[in-house]
Amino acid sequence: MDSEPYVDGAAVSNDLIDDFDEMVTFDVDATLPTDRFLDREISWLSFNQRVLELAEDPDTPLLERANFLAIFASNLDEFFMVRVAGLKRRIATGLAVPTNIGTSPKDVLATINARAYELQARHARAFSDSVKPDLDAAGIHVEMWSDLDATDRERMHEVFSNQIFPVLMPLAVDPAHPFPYISGLSLNLAVRVRNPKTEKQEFARLKVPQVLPRFVQLPDDGSGRLRFIPLEDLIANHLQDLFPGMEVNEHHVFRVTRNEDVEIDEDESENLIQALEKELLRRRFGPPIRLEITEDMDPVTLELLVRELDITDQEVYRLPAPLDLAGLFEIAKITNPELHYAKHLPTTAVQLLPTEPNMKPDIFASISRRDVLVHHPYESFATSVQAFLEQAAADPNVLAIKQTLYRTSGDSPIIEALIDAAEAGKQVLALVEIKARFDEQNNITWARKLEKAGVHVVYGLVGLKTHCKLALVIRQEKGGRLRHYTHIGTGNYNPKTSRIYEDMGLFTADDQVGKDVTRLFNELSGYAIEKKFKRLLVAPLHLRKGLIKRIAVEAENAAAGKPSGIRIKINSMVDEEIIDALYHASNAGVPIDIWVRGICSLKAGIPGLSENIRVRSILGRYLEHSRLFSFHNEGDPQVFIGSADMMHRNLDRRVEVLVRLVQDDHLAEIEALFNLAMSPETSSWYLTPEGSWERHSRSDSGERLADMQDGLMKQISKRRRSTR
Repeated sequence: MDSEPYVDGAAVSNDLIDDFDEMVTFDVDATLPTDRFLDREISWLSFNQRVLELAEDPDTPLLERANFLAIFASNLDEFFMVRVAGLKRRIATGLAVPTNIGTSPKDVLATINARAYELQARHARAFSDSVKPDLDAAGIHVEMWSDLDATDRERMHEVFSNQIFPVLMPLAVDPAHPFPYISGLSLNLAVRVRNPKTEKQEFARLKVPQVLPRFVQLPDDGSGRLRFIPLEDLIANHLQDLFPGMEVNEHHVFRVTRNEDVEIDEDESENLIQALEKELLRRRFGPPIRLEITEDMDPVTLELLVRELDITDQEVYRLPAPLDLAGLFEIAKITNPELHYAKHLPTTAVQLLPTEPNMKPDIFASISRRDVLVHHPYESFATSVQAFLEQAAADPNVLAIKQTLYRTSGDSPIIEALIDAAEAGKQVLALVEIKARFDEQNNITWARKLEKAGVHVVYGLVGLKTHCKLALVIRQEKGGRLRHYTHIGTGNYNPKTSRIYEDMGLFTADDQVGKDVTRLFNELSGYAIEKKFKRLLVAPLHLRKGLIKRIAVEAENAAAGKPSGIRIKINSMVDEEIIDALYHASNAGVPIDIWVRGICSLKAGIPGLSENIRVRSILGRYLEHSRLFSFHNEGDPQVFIGSADMMHRNLDRRVEVLVRLVQDDHLAEIEALFNLAMSPETSSWYLTPEGSWERHSRSDSGERLADMQDGLMKQISKRRRSTR
């Protein structure tokens, strides 16, 4: 995300949306075919289709299917708000360039709208034809007003009068009242009324309040069923109360998506926070880019909306009611264990357990013995990362804490630990990335709270987002020696998302890593310019070059008849230079496995181009978020974990960090993870040579294939102290 606008329960929430200025030129490799890339926008829509397929799958627990429908809708909203909006903006300003496959921007926009409409229609059918009937059968009813009997209608009239009517604000549209501003993603009723005295027809807009539940629960009728009615349907059937004395002729639901991307010229902004706050206010008034209407809307109402909103016919999406199925997040939260995934309880990483059962855990003692690799959510974030920072804040021997913060939760114990440390007199530096999309206001709030507590807050480098996940603790030990304790992760310091986002993190007391990270923090907060690091690969200067160098080594080894291999786990594979390097390695005979969650512009399995490349995608109850890079290196594996995707933004416009793993057990763990993900016995999607994604969830005999995430939870929960 990384945008991740929805947290609670969003197992595959979208963090793949990028700034649209990712359309950049790259060195053309004349030795490779010109049609060697897949369109990144269509690939993103294919990712969201995979989310939809989880909602359509009857093997997915029912309320999780509702959740995936909501995630699909939320993901698509953000795609329009950022990617489609950026494309439209560039077309309008004349700055748009052909895509990575050479398609003109206008053709791309037309293709996106057609494909997105097809998926939204399929999404609506999945709800009406599959999920809703199954919810009904399970005693969870999403009713419409027409389904209610007289008793229910009388009760709901009382609910409307007491709890909804006072909040509503009908807005007339006439010469004295111009067409009102329609806020992005709000549900609205377009109402046409007639004055019986003058015979004149009038138009009004009624916003469905976002402060009220999207689905209103009906009173218990003694049947034991849970019953809900969409808020807009309840309001629509009480319009006469809002327009007394008028005849209500027509009413239709519509929804507008606006450009909600943020642009800031940092070079011209003396105060980045103030500039960003102004831009956030401006975001609410971005131009419309999509109009969703119910399929029963009459031509007169539609013509008025299209004219007033300055929307093209191509941007109108006529869909079955109800619109805005992101509201199903509310239904998905219903407590019914049988209709959800089975509960998984994360365990404490065995290396972080005390050496004796009755001893108190000591994070620093554990890390000082050996590097510790943690895997969330299978292993607890609270007893590892959170405990690390809380112990550092309370430990009198800790002199300083330095940390990057990209996204964190609203009631973050991480923030509180930093505040406690500062109030205890420790030196505390927090590098807060306030430009994390859709979390900008959150991060501004926390930055100011940290500053008030005495934390040194900095905002990174002009023109770069700081996306790396770093925490450094400086501790004074026996003899006055200062020791570095470092955490480098693949995911945000967010206790809430850590329960549903799959991520990895390395704790190490290695002096070289500590010195590398110290120098990097100095570069980010001061004026130091570092050129090389020992165990780190750092963007934007060296990460792409470092990866391409290692890919080239594998190609050279394969060409010389030596063993070789490349395995990459990533959220998005878009960068053309990286992809071209992988194509050359494939042609040299290197076996390459790509495990990608979302966008993939690379083509797989094509003779003479990528015949040695396999691409898999895994989606499920947890969001696969870690980034892993493994190179065979003639039997001396070079394996890295970190925060960087293979996208232009990550490699050119962000501060990213990969750290090399060195312990044999950690290398074996990463290898086993890849073996599991790429196994034909594991449920996943395969990228075909034609560029489509095929789901493989059942064996040839019809048996369900293994759920990798369930298997990992069971496997990791069985680890014992003896594995130390």
